[in-house]
Amino acid sequence: MSYKSLIINPGSTSTKIGVFEDETLLFEETLRHSTEELAPYTSIVGQKHFRKDLIVDFLKEKNFDIKDLDVIVGRGGLLKPIPGGTYRVTDELLADLQVGKQGQHASNLGGILAREIGDELGVPSFIVDPVVVDELMPASRLSGVPELPRVSIFHALNQKAVAKRYAKESGQKYEDLNLIVVHMGGGVSVGAHKNGKVIDIFNALDGDGAFSPERAGAVPVGALVKLCFSGRYTEKEVYRKLVGNGGFNAYLGTNDAREVSMRAENGDEQAALVLEAFWHQISKNIGSMATVLQGKVDKIILTGGIAYNKNTCDEIKKRCGWIADFVIYPGEDELLALAQGALRVLNGEEKAMEY
Repeated sequence: MSYKSLIINPGSTSTKIGVFEDETLLFEETLRHSTEELAPYTSIVGQKHFRKDLIVDFLKEKNFDIKDLDVIVGRGGLLKPIPGGTYRVTDELLADLQVGKQGQHASNLGGILAREIGDELGVPSFIVDPVVVDELMPASRLSGVPELPRVSIFHALNQKAVAKRYAKESGQKYEDLNLIVVHMGGGVSVGAHKNGKVIDIFNALDGDGAFSPERAGAVPVGALVKLCFSGRYTEKEVYRKLVGNGGFNAYLGTNDAREVSMRAENGDEQAALVLEAFWHQISKNIGSMATVLQGKVDKIILTGGIAYNKNTCDEIKKRCGWIADFVIYPGEDELLALAQGALRVLNGEEKAMEY
């Protein structure tokens, strides 16, 4: 039996949707929202009906009968920390999305919209591997300061999707593998996947890993404390230095990795140095995760948009190829990953998780 799914991935100024038949994309669209259109809404949740109407109207324009859908899947939001998997949008999960358990973010609308449309059609609604997936082993949580525990916030959807893709393509079970997965995009996350769980991770948002096009990653702690109390910056300004204006942005004034590579190739010494530091830090993160897995690494997976850059992949391989062989899955097909998560449940390959 085949299943038709509607996938909803809300961003701050857009809603990306796709309609799949099993794993085949029938069509997709990015519905963009102007500042003026969003201005009347005082909260993320308040945008629900506005975005839902746009989705339904677009499906009508495509002459697609919404009643043909078998399942609705939304991007997971800032829920409480949960193990990875595909979750039914239960009343409790819905309530936590609505209040913003760990904060208000457009991704919270994914599950909210999925539940509302699914209920109207009488079909199930799911979310899959939200950014708050937390499978850390106890030792991974200690930072050295009890008030500052290490937390699990990373590209869980794509990391889990490519790990399971590799397992399937190699005829193995994800639960039987030890993998290091490196997501390289606007943020960078490096995870140790042991027997189906991400037991350690470098926080991709505001944590302790490599810098990225927009984020500072780990910085000297003592110097950061002095900067915070220098009186030169507000709390928001300091945070913006770390998240948004850090990394490539801070050194080169751009978050475009392709531009940085081009500048380096054309003789820009600062761009070349920043790029080398980027490779250097990611490689150190990979080495760290190899120790977490006690040297037993079946494969290192490179993914995310920057994995399209052959030079970057080659340089990381040069530094870490002695640990394990590499496989590269460039980009992050979030719509497909969400569709696959629901399919695994509908086809009986996995059980739906309970929130």
